[in-house]
Amino acid sequence: MNKKMIGMLLLGFASGLPYMLIFSTLSAWLRDVGVPLSEIGFFAWLALTYSFKFLWAPLVDRYEIPWIASIGKRKSWIIFSQFFIFFGLFAMSLINPLSHLWLLAVFALIVAFFGSLQDVAIDALRIEIGATEEQGNLAATYQLGWRLAILVATSVALIFADFVDWSYVYQLMSGFMIAGILGALILTEGEAFKSSDVKLSTVLIASFKDFFSRFGIFAASLLLLIISTYRLTDIVMGPMAMPFYLDMGYSKTEIGALVKSVALGASIIGFFAGGYLIKHFRLSTSLFLGGLGVLATNLFFSFVALSESSLPLLSFIVGLDSFAAGLVGTVNIAFLTSLVSKNFTAVQYAMLTSFMMLPGKIFSGFSGILADYYISISTLQIGWSYFFYTTSAMSIPALLLILIYRKKHETISS
Repeated sequence: MNKKMIGMLLLGFASGLPYMLIFSTLSAWLRDVGVPLSEIGFFAWLALTYSFKFLWAPLVDRYEIPWIASIGKRKSWIIFSQFFIFFGLFAMSLINPLSHLWLLAVFALIVAFFGSLQDVAIDALRIEIGATEEQGNLAATYQLGWRLAILVATSVALIFADFVDWSYVYQLMSGFMIAGILGALILTEGEAFKSSDVKLSTVLIASFKDFFSRFGIFAASLLLLIISTYRLTDIVMGPMAMPFYLDMGYSKTEIGALVKSVALGASIIGFFAGGYLIKHFRLSTSLFLGGLGVLATNLFFSFVALSESSLPLLSFIVGLDSFAAGLVGTVNIAFLTSLVSKNFTAVQYAMLTSFMMLPGKIFSGFSGILADYYISISTLQIGWSYFFYTTSAMSIPALLLILIYRKKHETISS
């Protein structure tokens, strides 16, 4: 593994750690101490910082952080963001959710905002340090780091939470941000677009114009529709995964030690399966197969909800779901990267990932209300099964749009 891949592995870890601690492990913490599902669901709206990150992406394209600019433009933003992520996570560890839930949300918002800012800089750095033929490997390595962060932020965190207070868990997790600093420092920046002569207020407009001029209005609009609907299922389901496991009677140690370990292994296989698909099939084919896999594996959770508690069964289904998610992650990064102009690297990639996240994160804020409603009109198990039927159906629009894209416009962007 060369220096680029090691650096991206560590940065992928630093990117995934705060995201999982805010949008997955935090749900387990809140459910564990008795916070209602409806309030847990609203925490998903913190992820809107990731959906609107294109608004502050021009700052990353135009400026560097003065005090540490000597290490590189992108890297200065990465390390600057990591400091605030550490601060936010540590501050969260000092708060009792039951008595000061609003204050916990404030510090979680700080982590989410600077996590999104860090991601803008990391995405730009990844695109700029590698040639087109390297992007598949860099994306897979980044995703591997991301999944290792999942193992730490969920498995390790959940196991620890069975033996110590959640406050100590989040203090430990904050210390792991050192990996991101190491990842940034070992990388050598590529040539970034010199945008200092462009007014900040016009960068976003110029970026949008460039995207639509390269693909045409209809094809560009179709691409944005695909991007905005492609991850709906797993984004909406995400905040409710941990509460679901706990409601089904599984302990935090069982979830952390077995289920999440299986998920990591399956997702790693999925990353490289996604890389294989990209090399041997058209992007539209890879996108369609990935989306179909996410729909099918999400449906399997309905079967888990209606079955007797079985750790092997849950682990198997989680493994299938993680394989599909890993495959989709690699394919989706390659797809988005293929649409980006290097004249607006940070802004356009942030814009596209924002389109990907925004609808899902808006809907996911209501995921707790939806799960509570289904449970209230039926039973705990049947209610959860209805919830997964609903999230699975959210994959269908993207699959139909991909077929249209494949038939009419794929040659424009391939």
